[in-house]
Amino acid sequence: MNIAIITGSAGLIGSEAVNFFSDKFDIIVGIDNNLRQYFFGAEASTEWNKNRLAEKFANYEHESLDIRNFEDVKRVFQKYGTDIKLVLHTAAQPSHDWAAKEPFTDFGVNATGTLNLLEATRQFSPDAVFIFTSTNKVYGDNPNYLPLVEKETRWEIEEKHPYFAKGIDEKMSIDQTKHSLFGASKVAADVLVQEYGRYFGMKSGIFRGGCLTGPNHSGAKLHGFLSYLMKCAVTGEHYTVFGYKGKQVRDNIHSWDLVNMFWHFYQNPRVAEVYNAGGGRFSNCSMAEAIERAQEITGKKMNYSYTETNRIGDHIWWISDVSKFQSHYPDWKWKYNINDILTQIFEATAERVH
Repeated sequence: MNIAIITGSAGLIGSEAVNFFSDKFDIIVGIDNNLRQYFFGAEASTEWNKNRLAEKFANYEHESLDIRNFEDVKRVFQKYGTDIKLVLHTAAQPSHDWAAKEPFTDFGVNATGTLNLLEATRQFSPDAVFIFTSTNKVYGDNPNYLPLVEKETRWEIEEKHPYFAKGIDEKMSIDQTKHSLFGASKVAADVLVQEYGRYFGMKSGIFRGGCLTGPNHSGAKLHGFLSYLMKCAVTGEHYTVFGYKGKQVRDNIHSWDLVNMFWHFYQNPRVAEVYNAGGGRFSNCSMAEAIERAQEITGKKMNYSYTETNRIGDHIWWISDVSKFQSHYPDWKWKYNINDILTQIFEATAERVH
């Protein structure tokens, strides 16, 4: 029997993975206790998505456990043992701002939770492929010291710089930089997954995501850039742009494209491999460009304001260079660009709020 464990299964990437892998495994075990509601309030609850998965997929089994509790994690891995072929770890506390409010909770979920899953995999399912959804925030604010040029609607890197053509690669240092506490807890998890790979020979992939997005995102004020922006565009709720003149650039990868990366890795896994995973030059936008596009799609003027204070650890310009992954898995390519993503989010948001 082939079983996949997916943590954060009611979240954006987790639910996309359930959908993607449901016909590729005999059983999908989803682990999610809706901590997102605790982090960001009722509007961010993923209960609707959990219920949708349970109704849609007959081979989906849900576990509402807390990954900080090793005994609970151990129970699931003991139950399925070596039938577990894939552990896809997407569960996280994902916000800079929130992490500073409750550092122990943030570190517990992001770092200790990851350690628990790694150790349970090592003890009970040592041949499973372990895939971890990391973040570009492991690089801290190092990207903010790149030579940037201010354009009309965005910051851009100097054209002569090596990163101009394809973006930032995995060689950028993760050391001696301001991460935010969220970034620091994700660094701990990122390095733990690498170490379990190198030390124990575990098949393991670390995917350092840019902005992960898609129509199933429960966008909230502190997390879910495009999803929350579109929610505000549709409902008229106020949106605040934080610093950098609203010209900060994000690459945005659709949840399907990211999960498709996971699928390629699973079929031909490596040990302790690190990849930047984002929209690259194919799919990116500045805050100002996203607002403009959201207004075009909705046909409504957004209710937004600007504050000079940027968020701690926020990147001014981030575009992921995914060429390392593409060199290992040449059949993978992006499917959804920024316009596709925003249109899908608009349609899903309009359906949910009406």
